[in-house]
Parts: sequence; C-alpha cells; structure tokens
Amino acid sequence: MTPMKKLIIAGFTAAIMALGAVTVAVPGNAAPQSPAESSHTTGQILVKFRDDGAAAGTLRRHGLSDGPGIGSTGAHLIKVPAGKELQLIEALSHNPAVEYAEPDETVTAATNDQYFGRQYALQNTGQSFTNTKGDLFVAAGTPDADVDAVEAWTVTTGAGIKVAVLDSGVANDNPDINPKVVARANFTNGETGDDNYGHGTHVAGIVAATANNTQGVAGTCPGCTILDGKVLNDSGIGSSSDLADGINWAVANGAKVINMSLGVRASRTLETAVNNAWNKGAVLVAAAGNGGNQTKIYPGAYANVIAVGATDNKDAKASFSTYGASWVDIAAPGVNVYSTFPNHAFVLGTQNNRSFGYDVGNGTSMSSAIVAATAALAWSSHAGATNTSVRANVESTAEKITGQEAYWANGRVNADRAVR
Repeated sequence: MTPMKKLIIAGFTAAIMALGAVTVAVPGNAAPQSPAESSHTTGQILVKFRDDGAAAGTLRRHGLSDGPGIGSTGAHLIKVPAGKELQLIEALSHNPAVEYAEPDETVTAATNDQYFGRQYALQNTGQSFTNTKGDLFVAAGTPDADVDAVEAWTVTTGAGIKVAVLDSGVANDNPDINPKVVARANFTNGETGDDNYGHGTHVAGIVAATANNTQGVAGTCPGCTILDGKVLNDSGIGSSSDLADGINWAVANGAKVINMSLGVRASRTLETAVNNAWNKGAVLVAAAGNGGNQTKIYPGAYANVIAVGATDNKDAKASFSTYGASWVDIAAPGVNVYSTFPNHAFVLGTQNNRSFGYDVGNGTSMSSAIVAATAALAWSSHAGATNTSVRANVESTAEKITGQEAYWANGRVNADRAVR
C-alpha cells in the first residue's frame, strides 16, 4: 500500500472520568502520533515551477497535466497515477524548471449559560459535574488555573473580530455556535455546511459559542464570529493542499485570527500559505500535538504560527501534551474542556461516547482554540493592533508557571492580561 500523508487532529484525546477512575479512549484517526507516522494523499502531488510558462511542457513529458493553483502559494495540485507519487516527485525535483515537488500531506484532527460552571478553563470555580451519561468530571483544581476570560470580558468580548476555524466544519444544528458562523467553505469531499466528525464544532464552540443566552456554554471570545473552513472531511482527514487553500480563503474573507487544531508533516506549500497569511496581517495559531514528547508538528512549528501546548485544571502540563520551549510558544487548558458538539450522530461521539450537543474534549486542539480566541480579544481591545503586536501581547502577558520553563517559551495564556 502506498503510504498517505495525513493531517493529524492535534490531540482530540477524549478522557472519561468515571468515579475518579480515568478511562482514555482515543479515536483511531486522531491518536497521538508523530509526523513521521503520517502519510501522503494518494493520486496527487504539489509542484511549484520557477516559470509557470514551462509547467505544461514539463508535466507533459511525464504524462501529466497541469492542475489548479493552491491559494497564493504558487504551487499547483497535480493529479498523478496512484502509487507513482514519490517516483514522480523524485523525477520532477531534478528538472531545472521545477522549484520543488512534494507530497500532498494528509491532515487529521489539539455567563448564565447552562453549562458555564463546567468551563473551568474560563473561570475555575472548583466544581465537579456529570455529563448526560452520568460520567463524573472533576473540574476542581488550582483556582487560578483558568485564563481569566470573565475578567477579560469586562474590557471586550471581541465583537467584530472574525476567527477562521480550519477544521472538520461546524454543525448546523447546534444553536449555541451555528449562528456565529458568517461564512463557510468546503475544501474536502465531505458534506458541505455541516460537521459529521465533531472536532470542528467543539473547537469553534471554545472560540465563540454564544454567551449569556441561558443555554449551553460560552466561547472564550463570545463576541467573535466564525469563518468555517472545512479542511478535514467527515472522517477527520484532509490534506496539506486543503489546509493551504483554507488559509488563503480565510485571509480573503477577513480573518484576523486563524485557528488550526491539527497537524501535518512539513510542507513548503503549507509554509508558503502560512507566511503569506502572516504577511497579510493574520495571526495564526495551531496545536502543538499530543505526542507527550518534543517532536515538532506543523503548521505549529512554523515561525509565523503560535504553537500551543496543553495544561490541566491544576496548571500542570497535560500528560499528553507535546512540549519544548524551543518551538512551543504558549500553553492553555486542554484537559476536560467543555464545549459544543453536533446534535446529530458524529464520529467522535461514536468512538468516544461523547454526548450530543455538549461534552468535554481533551487535547492541544482545545488549547489552541483558547489561545486563538484570546488573540481575537486582544485584537479587539487595542487600538491600532497588528498581528505582530497581538502575538507579542498574547505571549508576553502569559502567566509563568514554575517548573514549566522547558515546556513552552511563554507560560500559560491569560486573556485578561492580554486585553489590558
């Protein structure tokens, strides 16, 4: 079998805490893994030519035809015979008309509101709770292990700021997050306008679920709106070209912040898309991964992306979190983070016994969403803000946690400090 490069969902490790005992269920396509375990998309490669005028002739000599451009990266998506991807990459890489040829990496999936008391990440009240199935979740912990979101809301709730969630889509049947979606685009073979995997809905709810509406949860940036870029299909799988296209779409649609709770091996096309988005003024945030080691994953490890690790309700490093102060920039709560889910059958519900509507998720995916929302709050609160100033603001105001200096460069995010 030809290996496939995958986008890895960055740590949707779902932990069920029942009567104090922790049972961890990990979805097969979202298991903590290193980039080396990922594979490439069958039947297509990415090629960037030094001169696009030479593209057709160069490809014709290999029995290939030119394909569509990937956003603003300059790369082309070229269809190739299945099983011939690496062979053609090798051949094209030696052609002087080709700047680079590479695999198309596969990506997988890191108030008065009814359940606000369960959201210790936003305000830790020391309460425990059960979900609709009776599973006990212990939210009690270090009182200051939250990100002070409630205090930040006295300054701003992020109104007018668009956050792009590049993920598996946002469910159209959860009334706490669906109304916050102002634009949708589907870059996959999955269903348009919905989320049948569940990851994207959970992430989007962490960012911007409606607050103070007597139902569900509150987003970290409850005044923000969501750009729903579906780059993972209904099985939680996408490609680096999908992600690059999603980044380009997000910028074109006015995203101030782009959240990517996923991971993939290094790709020059993806790095170009990231750098183009940064150069056009967006803040990019991504999960650091759930390998429990220091292995880099991308896009988090790119210089123009804020890489986010995970902490728990006691402000300790989450056991699953990837770490390394040389490249992981900041941390945020990522253990038992309560948020929205689809109100219809979804893959993560089947695999991890998650409830319809609302339940917990674990992983740096959740942490990344909190940091992205904090960046959006910072955009909203500082006149004349730029992506450079917002990133510096979010990172420099993070709380330093003793003993975690080797884990991440800037401590655990604090939304209240970031907006003041």
